[in-house]
This record gives sequence, C-alpha cells and structure tokens, in this order.
Amino acid sequence: MKKITLLLATVLFSVAGAFAQIEKPVTWSYAAKKVSKTEAVLYLKATIEDRWHIYSQNVKDGGPVKTTFTFSPSKEFSLVGKTVEPKAIVKFEDTFKMNVAYFEKSVIFQQKVKLNKGTTTVKGKVEYMVCNDRQCLPPEEVEFSIPVK
Repeated sequence: MKKITLLLATVLFSVAGAFAQIEKPVTWSYAAKKVSKTEAVLYLKATIEDRWHIYSQNVKDGGPVKTTFTFSPSKEFSLVGKTVEPKAIVKFEDTFKMNVAYFEKSVIFQQKVKLNKGTTTVKGKVEYMVCNDRQCLPPEEVEFSIPVK
C-alpha cells in the first residue's frame, strides 16, 4: 500500500510540475541603424507584460537591481558615451522603502557606437529585474548579438 501511495504522489507531482509555467514577463529585441559611415545607434527594446515593470539604469544602492548593459570589448567598434534611456516613472515602493525609477509596457535603450570597420556585430548582455505589485522575480541576464550593416 505504501508503494502505491508513493507512486501516486510521484505521478501527481510530476504532472503538476509539467503544468507549472516559468514567468517571463519581459522580452528583448534589438536593432541597429547606421547614422554615418563611422557611427551607428543600437536599440535595445524591452517589451513588458501588463502589470509588470523593469527598473531604470539609475537606481540608487539599497533598491532593486537596476538594468545594466555590458558590451563585449571589440576592436571593430567603441562605445560613444553611456547607454541612454527615456524618462522613467518614479514612484515610492514600500518593498524597497525608497523612490525608484522604472518602465512599464516597453522601453527602448540606445547606445551610440563608433565603427572601426564598415560592418560588425555588437555582443553583450543585459541584466535586469522585473516586479509587479505582488512579487519580484530574481534578476536575469540575457545575452544579445546585434548586427550592424
């Protein structure tokens, strides 16, 4: 009888686990546009599901994990300035006991690059944290590869 109960419990938990979904409320897309023979602008777009938000690059210590872009070094291009973002929503969040800047629905970050040759591929990663009014998901890192033609 114990074997049947154990087997039944194992099957039940296996089936329940198969129906559990990993939440992925943010999807990233990328593009590049040449603005001259030697410069291009990279566009890094986060599309965010309703009721979720990601944080600005400009969050003070002690708050949520801010969005951070890391570009892989290359001899084919160099970064011009810092990654820019549009004006964020700023609101006091009880969870962090501070004002935080964040984005809802979608946000496009931009990075200007100087090209050392006509075409290249810019690689790197973005780290970000996503929250809603009930929970925050663990910070996530996503690698990207953006062709510049």
